[in-house]
Amino acid sequence: MLERLKDIKISIAIGENQFSMKRGSFRYRQKIWLQAELKRRNLVQTIDGFDLELDKDSRPYTFSVREQDGLVRAELIQPETHKKYNRFSITFPVEKDLHFYGCGELHSHFDLRGEKIRIFVAEHQNTNRIGRKLLRAGLLMKRDDKVRPLDEYESYYVQPTFTTSGKWFFHAETKGFSEFDFSVPGQVTFHTQEPPVFWLGKAETYPELSEKLTSLLGRQAELPDWIYDGAILAVQEGCEVIDRKIKAAEKAGAKVCGIWSQDWCGCRRTGFGYQVMWNWQWDRELYVDLDEKIRAWKEKGIRFLGYINPFLAIEQNLYKYATEQGYCVKDKNGEDYLVTITTFPAAMIDLTNPDAWDWYKAIIKDNMIGLGMGGWMADFGEYLPTDCVLSSGEDPEKLHNQWPAMWARLNREAIEESGKQGEVFFFTRAGYTETPKYSPMMWTGDQHVDWSVDDGLPSVIPATLSLAMSGFGITHSDVGGYTTVSRMTRSKELLLRWEEMNAFSPLFRFHEGNQPSRNVQFDADEELLQQLAKFSSIHAALKPYLKTLEKENTEKGTPVMRPLFYHYEEAAAYTDKTEYLLGRDILVAPVLKNEAVSREVWLPDDHWVHLFTKEEYEGGTHTVSAPVGTPPVFIRKESPAFESMMNIINGETV
Repeated sequence: MLERLKDIKISIAIGENQFSMKRGSFRYRQKIWLQAELKRRNLVQTIDGFDLELDKDSRPYTFSVREQDGLVRAELIQPETHKKYNRFSITFPVEKDLHFYGCGELHSHFDLRGEKIRIFVAEHQNTNRIGRKLLRAGLLMKRDDKVRPLDEYESYYVQPTFTTSGKWFFHAETKGFSEFDFSVPGQVTFHTQEPPVFWLGKAETYPELSEKLTSLLGRQAELPDWIYDGAILAVQEGCEVIDRKIKAAEKAGAKVCGIWSQDWCGCRRTGFGYQVMWNWQWDRELYVDLDEKIRAWKEKGIRFLGYINPFLAIEQNLYKYATEQGYCVKDKNGEDYLVTITTFPAAMIDLTNPDAWDWYKAIIKDNMIGLGMGGWMADFGEYLPTDCVLSSGEDPEKLHNQWPAMWARLNREAIEESGKQGEVFFFTRAGYTETPKYSPMMWTGDQHVDWSVDDGLPSVIPATLSLAMSGFGITHSDVGGYTTVSRMTRSKELLLRWEEMNAFSPLFRFHEGNQPSRNVQFDADEELLQQLAKFSSIHAALKPYLKTLEKENTEKGTPVMRPLFYHYEEAAAYTDKTEYLLGRDILVAPVLKNEAVSREVWLPDDHWVHLFTKEEYEGGTHTVSAPVGTPPVFIRKESPAFESMMNIINGETV
């Protein structure tokens, strides 16, 4: 790893950013001038590394490289007289046939070879002007399966980290806007706006590589035992509706471990759909006797989950108090910075204000944990405007990427200070470098309720695997997706197929979507209820296996859901983004196209048994029958868990 960096090229420049934000999407431009490559002067070998001496206009720079704790740390030391230079590009040689993975959460790609990727947290969406029009019309990716370049997309979770097929990783200690360029064979270029500091780590195996990376970044905390006991059903509009739907699910034989009600604090109906009222207090009119119901449901083994984000509804009482106290993010005129999310403006809590931090944390502790919630969705975190004014006086351009991690830390502190670690949890969608050590679980965001490769059902797998190779190892998605726009609505088939996939993930949680009445729900007919019963029981029966995987993730950073190459170093494994390994022993190949009754599956070189049909397969490409209810899921015949897994499907432990 040291030798690789001796041939590094570094250029510097002066630049100025130009950001504009609309609904969480950031249009970005920059002006660059005085760009020049640093000249190499001398290489000084040290005991544990080297110093590469460079200069620009007779001003000395030092690129210092050292081995440290089994990793390599590199840093460009900039002279005080050159502080005006705020653009740095580092290019270093790599193997020409290398594959790259990670950079946070990427929904349309997994292998990043040939791509350019920006590292700046935003709403996940297509940034191409024509693409946006198609998106709003509900037509994006409908006509074909072509995947657009990654520089046309934004992501909820980005991270200046990548891993490679050469079993080494790169992680930069940078805060602001940055970019990776993997488009030139045989080299990688990293563009950053502060003197680069980065780490390289290498290992003999991918589990060892994950352990090294997560030792640097941090790992997810222990999750509650109860989350594996069945499905978490999404139900809204009051306790009576919840009771009715629980009864229908249980009558069908479903295992229910949780009810997730976004609108516990009230709702607002907008042109976008049925949305949450962002006033984090129990809506006693909509949810009569909720406190008593939560206790009664818990006695049955069903936890109640809610929702919160770092915004406040400006027409409600919590905002009135927050603005009086000066707790909100400000604009340049000293007024509360109101951000339009979908169709309405909202204020954002200032996480750099210690008093605001403590107040918001107390809301979670008192109004959510105190009410008896077993968990919640901690949504958003991507929207910090780059032109806002913060209580701390910090530069919002530098803090923007870190905002999701700060939001996750606030939620984690609320649980820890309440003494509920291991009993109560939350899940987030936005992230950056410190998110892995603060958030216990991600979900892959607001997928469309369709089959599109960039943001529908197929996008969940590359998003999950990208996170896994970025050091975040426990992820799930909304069963059925979330976003309905224009003519796009969730079909029964899509919901059935999504259930088949998510039963083989850490959390089996449903979502009604932004327009529940236009989307098929889990209890729409008897077939759907029977599917729920079958796959919630399978998920519950997988509990011992899933808990073992969770422990591996907590202790060593080994992701629960893994790419095929993690254990099989075969050429096809390095480019596949339609299958995944659940731990070492289970391979899941979900049906990702509508009206399909079979799919082509590539199996690594091993002995595999179809969990549902018991048919045996060797490595290679196979066309596998896959009617609804019989997804292509395989177990290694040599797995220590083989007999117990087959019993699960045979119904002996369901």
